Amino acid sequence: MQGHITDEELITIYLFCVAFQEKQKLKSMHTYIHQHWLSYFPNLPAYQTFVNRLNRMADLFPVLVSQLLTDLGVEEGEQAWLLTDSMPIITCSHKRKAKVALAIVNKGFCATKNLHYFGVKLHLLAQSRKNRLPLPEYVGITAASVHDLTALRPVLDCLTNRTIIADKAYSDQELHEKLLSFQACELITPVKNIKGMLAVTKQFEQAFNDLFSSAVSRIRQPVESFFNWLQEKTAIQIASKVRSTAGLIVHVFGKIAAALCIWMNF
Repeated sequence: MQGHITDEELITIYLFCVAFQEKQKLKSMHTYIHQHWLSYFPNLPAYQTFVNRLNRMADLFPVLVSQLLTDLGVEEGEQAWLLTDSMPIITCSHKRKAKVALAIVNKGFCATKNLHYFGVKLHLLAQSRKNRLPLPEYVGITAASVHDLTALRPVLDCLTNRTIIADKAYSDQELHEKLLSFQACELITPVKNIKGMLAVTKQFEQAFNDLFSSAVSRIRQPVESFFNWLQEKTAIQIASKVRSTAGLIVHVFGKIAAALCIWMNF
C-alpha cells in the first residue's frame, strides 16, 4: 500500500523541477519525478492528487517567497535606489471569455507589449545594482486592471530614505511631496506632459524633458532584464494551463520561489 507523501516533499519536487530541471508544467514535473526520481519519492501520488495537494498549499507559496527575499539579505542603505515595474501574467487572450481564477483575474492592458489580456499583474520593487540584475525586495500580484501606482502605494507608504525610479504611471505630485516630506524618499519618473500647457512652453522645455525621461528609462531598464530572466528560467508569464485561483497562486509564487532558489545557488 502506498504511503503518504509529505507537504515538504511536494514543495521540494516543485522547486527542484522548475529551478534545476526546466520542467515548467505540473504534468511534466510529475512524469519526470516518476520516471527518474521515484526512489527518492516512493510515495509520489497520482497526478491529480499531486495537483490537488499543491493547490491546497497555495497560501504557503507567497510566504515562502517572502522568506526567500529575506534570506537574500537585502539591506536598506540610505542611498539605495529602488526600481519598480510590472509584468503581465496571462491566463487567456482578451478575445476569449475568462473562466478561471475570476476572484483575482480580469482584463488588462500592457502598454510595453501593446497587449490586451486576461490575467494578473506581477509587481516588483528591486534594489538597483551596478552591472547586475536588480535584487528583488518586494513582489506581489493584483488583477490585471489595477493601476501600478494603486498596487504599490501601500508598499511605498512603508519606505524610508530611498530613491524610487519609476515610470510615468507614478507621476503623482501629491505622492511625490508626501514621500519627500515625511519619508525622506525621492520619487523620480519620466516627465509627464501637463494638460493645457502652452505650445511654446512645451516646445521650450521639450529637449530637457526628453533627455531626462530617456535617462530615467535607462536607469529602469534592468527591471526589464529581470523580468526577461524570470520568464526565461520559469515561463511564468503564460498561465493558460491554470484551472483555479489556488492554481494561479501556485503558478506565480511557486515560479518566483524557484527563481529565487536559482539566484541563491549562483
